[in-house]
Amino acid sequence: MAETPLAFEIVTFVVLAVFFAVDLFVVGRKPHVPSTAECVRHIAFFVVMALIFGGFIWYFAGSKPAIEFYSGWLTEYSLSVDNLFVFVIIMSNFAVPKELQKYVLSVGIAFALLFRGVFILVGAALIERFTWIFFIFGAFLIYTAIKLAAGGDEDEEYHENGVIHLLRKVIRISDEYDGEKLRTTRDGVRYWTPMLIVFLAIGTTDVMFAFDSIPAIFGLTKDPFLVFTSNVFALLGLQQLYFLLGALLDKLVYLPAGLSVVLGFIGVKLVLEALHGNTLPFINGGKPVAWAPEIPTWLSLAVIVVSIGGTALLSVVKMRSMQGDSSAQ
Repeated sequence: MAETPLAFEIVTFVVLAVFFAVDLFVVGRKPHVPSTAECVRHIAFFVVMALIFGGFIWYFAGSKPAIEFYSGWLTEYSLSVDNLFVFVIIMSNFAVPKELQKYVLSVGIAFALLFRGVFILVGAALIERFTWIFFIFGAFLIYTAIKLAAGGDEDEEYHENGVIHLLRKVIRISDEYDGEKLRTTRDGVRYWTPMLIVFLAIGTTDVMFAFDSIPAIFGLTKDPFLVFTSNVFALLGLQQLYFLLGALLDKLVYLPAGLSVVLGFIGVKLVLEALHGNTLPFINGGKPVAWAPEIPTWLSLAVIVVSIGGTALLSVVKMRSMQGDSSAQ
């Protein structure tokens, strides 16, 4: 397997930086509710760019890393869609005005990229030094998959964490928003606006999602370049996806089941890979476990596509069936 050329990686980082700057700080800074056509154009553009990028990786480095990228991108994109459920709840709980939601999402996505970047660097360093970390990653993903399958996230409401709850007690926070401002003045008194709380809520939520996201992607590829680019492409266009899906998010009833299958599969894959490189003395005398099966990259991609695509299709079928039943009454 060939490695991606350094020049290609540098150009990729520059192009992605431009994409992110335009997506978040040019388009995203324009306070408005985007139309359906605008959302579709943005999402389609970034999806096509991700597909083309995977083609470049195939050309420069071969089929295996390209398939790893596509697998990682689809997994991260699916987890990002799941992240939108929580964003919807946060926006609703804090009554963020519609015209400001695009700006809030821009900041939230920037937070997500920052936190995931840190987690990627830490994860890559840990994996390089301690291969047994895959046991922990795998166990965590399997636990998350079981929790999703058991309906642990159904009808979940957002609850303020301790930091935000404490913050409300120690600083003055106004009841109303003042555009995009974090600080405002009322009757000569300076207040923080609810925008500060919204940013903290979304930021801490991004940290929690990074705990799922980064172990999952490392279960598909160990290349930090592929890990990072798959995350970036999954976050690009996410704010438009938020408005496009909108009320449809709570109707994608089978999506958690699809994510459960994907995370469980990747968790098992990580445990098997940890067995292959085992050095823990209490497992097989500290020697690699030769009988542990290897899961090929193409099978990972197939499981992800079938699980996410199948559950999304079943959700749409159920939604249309319910609409047909209601109209027939």
